Amino acid sequence: MEQKKRKPCESAIEQVYQVRPEHLNGAQRLFGGKLMEWIDEIAGLVGIRHSNGNVITAAVDNLRFIRGAYLGDLIVLTGRVTYVGNTSMEVRVDTYIEDFQGMRRPINRAYLTLVGVEQDGSTLRPVPGILLETENEKAEWVAAERRKEMREQRRKEGF
Repeated sequence: MEQKKRKPCESAIEQVYQVRPEHLNGAQRLFGGKLMEWIDEIAGLVGIRHSNGNVITAAVDNLRFIRGAYLGDLIVLTGRVTYVGNTSMEVRVDTYIEDFQGMRRPINRAYLTLVGVEQDGSTLRPVPGILLETENEKAEWVAAERRKEMREQRRKEGF
């Protein structure tokens, strides 16, 4: 039975964190590993919402650190589905520092591939398709197809 396609906005997530002392590295900036944890968490929640079930992270692509974050900074992560295959989906997570006036400055962008799995965690399951409405969503889809091709090429090369 084919599942109903879903709009990216139906599974989008926005989460806010504040950088606390336990989040800092030796240089007194937000530890990159902590940010990666938050990114994976947001992507997973987007995947769960989109697929109406369990997902696992299969790959992280294009994780790009633009600038650092510091103690007390408000960190906003936004995630949304950009591409859907049969059992997999790509999720884009953008990370910003938000100042007290609400102005956001980008600090990171990442693309993650997630796959739908059954309760046992080992059996893949189909995920709903995606209903693209805006030109931006369509452009993201095309870019995601190129990223998928590059991942497949790297896999063939042993990466």
